[in-house]
Amino acid sequence: MKAPARDIGVRAASALVLAPAAALATWAGGWWFLALMSAACVLLASEWATMSAPRAWRVVAVTVGLALLAAVATTALGRLSIGLVILVVGAGAAFAFAKWRGQEGIDAAYGVLYLGWPAILIIWLRDQGAPQGLTWTILVFVVAWASDIMAYLVGSMIGGPKLWPRFSPNKTWSGFIGGLAAGVLAAMGCAYWLDMEPLTVGWAALLGLAAALATMAGDLWESALKRRFGVKDAGAIIPGHGGLLDRVDGMMFAIVIVAVGRLLVLLVERA
Repeated sequence: MKAPARDIGVRAASALVLAPAAALATWAGGWWFLALMSAACVLLASEWATMSAPRAWRVVAVTVGLALLAAVATTALGRLSIGLVILVVGAGAAFAFAKWRGQEGIDAAYGVLYLGWPAILIIWLRDQGAPQGLTWTILVFVVAWASDIMAYLVGSMIGGPKLWPRFSPNKTWSGFIGGLAAGVLAAMGCAYWLDMEPLTVGWAALLGLAAALATMAGDLWESALKRRFGVKDAGAIIPGHGGLLDRVDGMMFAIVIVAVGRLLVLLVERA
């Protein structure tokens, strides 16, 4: 089904407002990037709690949010391993508090890990030092955004067979292929134009393909979660997009893939 022009216009206008703020904080790095991620964690924790524990969302939001904030702050101080420990402890605390309020403890615990892993990994990526920290973080944003936008546009214009109608009836195979192609080209462009040595254009294409696949998978996974919780959108903070989680669901999976790619490059350099 083709998307109305008005819907595309609202989405584009929202992106034009949000993207520059994210880009500037990412460029500045340091405390600015930490502030961006902290704000995102607070919003994501609130959306997750509202979606997964509507009868006690405040308790779950505070518990999940505090765990995320503690983990990202610790990671920003150069303690990734401690940040991981905080996520595990935070997941346990969220489980206990949710059970205490009569909610599904596993949903609260999963929210800490689901939102926390990509949050601390992108902090770790950005803090890799100049210029690699910035260029690899740019790679995450560019590949995820290119994949998401082109999947939407190609799927809207071409249509065709549905990708996974049980959980996401609007997504098509044409959009899936368009998103993958865009992700590969975006990663190749980053490797060609940015200082990402020793990442070559060829290896960047493989990384872009994996990150684009992760972006598509993250989008589908969140669709399945929303279907499980019986909601259409994770929130309503972004006009034309729904909640923040609706916009970063694919990027969260892409962050993990790119972080693994960066780790492999570091291991090769040290070998």
